[in-house]
Amino acid sequence: MNYPVKLLIVEDHPLVRAGLSLTLSQDSGKYVIAAEAGSVAEALRLLPTVDADVVLLDIMLPDGTGLEIARKIRSTRPLLKILVLSAETDEDMILQLVESGVDGFVSKNIPPVELYTAIEYVADGAQYFGKDISKIIRDVNNARSNRNVKFTERENEIIALCAEGLAAKEIASRLFISIDTVNAHKYNIFKKLGINNSVELVRYAIKHGIIKL
Repeated sequence: MNYPVKLLIVEDHPLVRAGLSLTLSQDSGKYVIAAEAGSVAEALRLLPTVDADVVLLDIMLPDGTGLEIARKIRSTRPLLKILVLSAETDEDMILQLVESGVDGFVSKNIPPVELYTAIEYVADGAQYFGKDISKIIRDVNNARSNRNVKFTERENEIIALCAEGLAAKEIASRLFISIDTVNAHKYNIFKKLGINNSVELVRYAIKHGIIKL
């Protein structure tokens, strides 16, 4: 993790933006607000030039939705991370955002410490959907425990570490392998659970109440 993490805040309410800036400025200089936008149009104007690592993206904006911004980021700046931060709990909209390639979703009702965690997860190349993707694997596996699924020894190790609540970075450190290798094993686990990718995993988790919107 390289600090400070540079953030683009896309949020139409000035008081919410000010609150985010104040909250983030209180965590030991780990975060820098690179720019702020209050609309889709303003965010799209900033995107080509803003020096940011993570976008904190609201869903409902006065001239459209964050979905348009997320799709634009994925087509023009694929390395820029997207963390959706919204009070919106419409399942279809959340699923569209997940399918567009956002890196995480958290509610505006979370405490600051969870916001810091979510930002650091996505900035570090992981995913965070109200809980780390590892915890989602654990819970989906538990929900489907009646399936007769055979895992390799390494996959069982990773599932066991997921069950301990460890994130991908922590699992990689514990097993002395790369995060990419952990993620490769996770995708094999997805397939054995009847799920093709993290989008389907999150969709399943939302529909079955494993992720609380």
